Amino acid sequence: MSDSDDDAPQLSSEALAALQEFYLEQQQREDLEATEGANNCTLGSIEENWQLSQFWYDTETADHLAKEAIRAAGKGGRIACVSAPSIYQKLKEQNNNDFSTCILEYDQRFSVYGAEYIFYDYNDPLNLPASLKEHSFDIVLADPPYLSEECLRKTAETIKYLTKGKVLLCTGSVMEEHAAKFLGVKMCKFIPKHTRNLANEFRCYVNYDSGLDFNSAS
Repeated sequence: MSDSDDDAPQLSSEALAALQEFYLEQQQREDLEATEGANNCTLGSIEENWQLSQFWYDTETADHLAKEAIRAAGKGGRIACVSAPSIYQKLKEQNNNDFSTCILEYDQRFSVYGAEYIFYDYNDPLNLPASLKEHSFDIVLADPPYLSEECLRKTAETIKYLTKGKVLLCTGSVMEEHAAKFLGVKMCKFIPKHTRNLANEFRCYVNYDSGLDFNSAS
């Protein structure tokens, strides 16, 4: 055999250009998919739907509550967001491997989050997949869609099933008595804000020593 490379197959200039174009297009597709995936994890990437009683928290509030949930869950902790998609999106923005999270939500648009999305209807509070084991989350952060005793009572069943103990509830100040009754939580000083002004004042409630600070008047 000859030691020469002259017999080795060579691409024509046209074929080489076509191959380079193919690789460039492939890289562009991969970059676009990565960008779209990142956008899905950005607060507000899915717009609120008032017909489903969705009211997004503003960026500062979502960030504050997400960081509180991470702190309360601890390193390697698990966080469940029940009807709290704007907080879930803010948690996903963190891109942090120190915790895991999932979202329980009626709106099936959130299925874009894959296995972390669990369809949830508060009217059937314990109709949950077998993969959601009892008392398997270090903290449950919940924001019931309606300011009613029935909605909070049923959502509380889900919360108590999922949590190991810690609860962070966001709901109207008018629900304070029911929140204490169903979940044993106390109102905090921190006042959450929404992207749009709501008629009802919202507050946060916890049953642990939180960074949100207990309201001394409660």
